[in-house]
Amino acid sequence: MSKIALNWINGEWVDSAIHKDSINPATGEKIGVYADGGQAEALKAITVAKEVYKNSDWKHNRHLRYKVLNELADAFEANTERLKEILMMENGKVAREAIFEISLVAPKLRYYAAQALTEFGRALETQPGRFSMLLAEPIGVAGIIAPWNSPIILMIRSLAPALAAGCTAVIKMPSQTAQTNYVINEVMASVKTLPIGVINQFTESGHAGASLMVESPDVPTISYTGSTSTGSILMQNGASKLKRFGFELGGKTPMLIFDDANLDEALPVLEKAITVFAGQFCMTGSRILVQSGIANSFITQFTKRLEKVKVGPASDPTSDMGPIIDHANVDRIDALVEKAIVDGAEILVRGGKITHGSLTSGAFYRPTLLKVKPEDNKMDIVQQEIFGPVATVQIFDTPEEAIALANDSQFGLAASVWSQNVDLPLKVIRELDAGTVWINNWAVVNDEFEEGGYKMSGLGRLNGLNAIHDFVEYKHIFHGAGTL
Repeated sequence: MSKIALNWINGEWVDSAIHKDSINPATGEKIGVYADGGQAEALKAITVAKEVYKNSDWKHNRHLRYKVLNELADAFEANTERLKEILMMENGKVAREAIFEISLVAPKLRYYAAQALTEFGRALETQPGRFSMLLAEPIGVAGIIAPWNSPIILMIRSLAPALAAGCTAVIKMPSQTAQTNYVINEVMASVKTLPIGVINQFTESGHAGASLMVESPDVPTISYTGSTSTGSILMQNGASKLKRFGFELGGKTPMLIFDDANLDEALPVLEKAITVFAGQFCMTGSRILVQSGIANSFITQFTKRLEKVKVGPASDPTSDMGPIIDHANVDRIDALVEKAIVDGAEILVRGGKITHGSLTSGAFYRPTLLKVKPEDNKMDIVQQEIFGPVATVQIFDTPEEAIALANDSQFGLAASVWSQNVDLPLKVIRELDAGTVWINNWAVVNDEFEEGGYKMSGLGRLNGLNAIHDFVEYKHIFHGAGTL
């Protein structure tokens, strides 16, 4: 790519004082240059977003918001191939994963376009001649901090309800996907009905710009997807302003496999639960809990599947799984695996770094599976989010034991229960501390239904009707008209 990937603020392409290289994680090669934003770009974006919010009819014009959201959906659909290619090159996703991410964008925008017209308040005559009304009004400028693992859809997941509510937006995008961010901006800039300054986006490798967003009194709400540790820091930094936060944070999804599970259906899904996006997914099924009656059979079959996963660049159509985002994360993942082995985890599939052949220049990590005793549930490999294609297997005897193991975690984003018993999964689900639970499935997300976490996995919900709550204030209006 010859052009510098610039920031997009107030409808203009904005350069930064610092330029950095974008890298293909599959090859280690430079694929472009980007303008690395920070505090100056964030301040400009906030100033613009606040001005547009105050002095335009965006916050009042539901029909305009409906039109813009639908036309954004059209624009993303029209650019599917272009977005796919840049995701494959810069983000490392194999083609079907890149297409899957992009396919989620337009339906979500259209769902919130409908919300722009249908979101409503309440009215009640509380006593004769005494009327109360409740109005939902946009909160103002929405700050959005998006992650690098699925940058398009996870940014849109926050942006769509913010726009539907009537907010303007300042978006901090990750530097690991700077070229992708630029293409996203070009797609959004092509929507002529989108008022200038409603959406403002900058790319940042550091955190000065994001910190300014969190600390600014002009950005009353922050929607952040990322790590639990960073979410905790953001909350502390925004506390003095009583900042509204919507967080989707870390996960450590337990996959509960009971004796009567259909392994022919479960095994392919469990393989993808570890390897989709190279395990760089908040809902990666990294904790496999299998009942003792089928444990040996499960382990035998599952290890064979993982050993056959073909790791390679997205440019190779035969690749089953692409690279990790960079070499630093490969080393981090491998250190966690090595520590687990030293601490007593049993190696089922070692996988790990590729140390010879044509793939050594890329940030590749083969799937890894470790067996951990139930009494060792406090091991880091079980408790920490690995964010790579690494899973543990633990064997349980009773549903009560499985529930106890699953809930013994700081996280509560998602879980999966596998059983052909019509009643058992629903009994188990009632006891699981998780915001989303799938029965005989995994990673099915619907725009119409809420997604989010218990415990340290987040605050609030994205998707569904409740996502808009992070972006609105509720105003009670009383009118004592009296009676005749």
